[in-house]
Amino acid sequence: MAARRSAPPAWLKCVAVAAGVALLLSLQPAAEARKANSNPSPREQALAPLLRSGSLDELAQVCVQLLEEGDVRLLQRVQARLLTIQPAPQPLAVVLANADVLLRCGAPQAALKVLERYGPAPGVERNQLLLLRWQAANAGLDHRVAAEALRDLAGAELASLETLLLPVRSNSDGTVNTRSALDLLAGYLESMGQPRAAAEVLLASRNPGGATARRIAQAVNLMRQLPLAEQVRLLELALDQAAADGSWGLVTDLLDRQLALPATPETAAARARAAERRIRLSRRIDDAYGEWSVRRTPELDRQLRSPRAPGGHAAPPTPAPAPNP
Repeated sequence: MAARRSAPPAWLKCVAVAAGVALLLSLQPAAEARKANSNPSPREQALAPLLRSGSLDELAQVCVQLLEEGDVRLLQRVQARLLTIQPAPQPLAVVLANADVLLRCGAPQAALKVLERYGPAPGVERNQLLLLRWQAANAGLDHRVAAEALRDLAGAELASLETLLLPVRSNSDGTVNTRSALDLLAGYLESMGQPRAAAEVLLASRNPGGATARRIAQAVNLMRQLPLAEQVRLLELALDQAAADGSWGLVTDLLDRQLALPATPETAAARARAAERRIRLSRRIDDAYGEWSVRRTPELDRQLRSPRAPGGHAAPPTPAPAPNP
C-alpha cells in the first residue's frame, strides 16, 4: 500500500509565492529594456540611412557631433560602420582617408586596423602611412606601435628624426604644439623600460645647440651604469654645445653636474676644470651663490646676507628720522 504524501506546510507555500513574485519583478526591467530597444529613438531613425549608405565625410560630421554630445552608444555604431565602409583592397588614398576619419571619430585602435590593410613600398606613400600610423598609435597610447612607426620612418638614419616635428597637442586658439620625433621616440622607449635604447636615440642628435646639449645630459641620466670616464666625455660634449648656443642656465646645470661626480682619479681633472669655469661663469652672470657654492669664502658669505638683514629685499623699512623741534 503506497504511503500517502503529506501536503506541504503553509509557510512553504508562502515562500514559493514570494519567490515567484520576485522573479517576475526582476524580469520586468529587462523586458522593458528590450521593448525600448525595439522602438528606436528619432535620433536612431535619422542615423539609420547614414549607417547604410552614408559617405566618409557624412559619417565624419556625425562623429564630431556625437563626440561633442557624449553619445557613446551611437558613436560606437558609427565607429563600427567606419571599419566596414571601405573593405580591402582599396587604394592608399582611400585607406588613409578612412583611417583619418576614424581618428577624428575617437577610434585610434580601429584606425590602426584599417592601416594594416595596405603595405606600400618604400617611398612617399609609405612615409604617409607610417606618419598616420604613428598618429593613431600615439592617440591610443600604444607606445610600442608608435615607436615602431618612428623607427621605420628613420630607417638607418635616426638623426633624421631630429628635424621632424610632429603634432602632439591642439590648443583652443587653433595653434598646435609640436615635438621632435627624436625626443618622442626616446620617450616611448623609456616608458617601455628600455632606458639604454632611449639614451642611444638621444645621442643620435646632431644639430649643434642647446637641444642637443639637453639630449646628451638626459642620455647620461638614463645610462646610470655608464663608466665615469664616459660620463665626463659626454658632459664635456654637452657643455660645448650649450656654451656655443649661449644657454648659460644649461651650462650652469652641466657644470654643477660635473662637480657632483664622485671624486676619483679619473674625474679629478674634469672636476677642477668645472670648478674654475663655474666661478668664471658666476661672475659673468652675477651669480654670487654659484661662486659661493664652489669657493665658500667669508667675503661671499657677506654678499649672500639674509634677505631680512639691513639692505635685504625683505628687511623692514628704515624708520624716518624724527622732525626737528
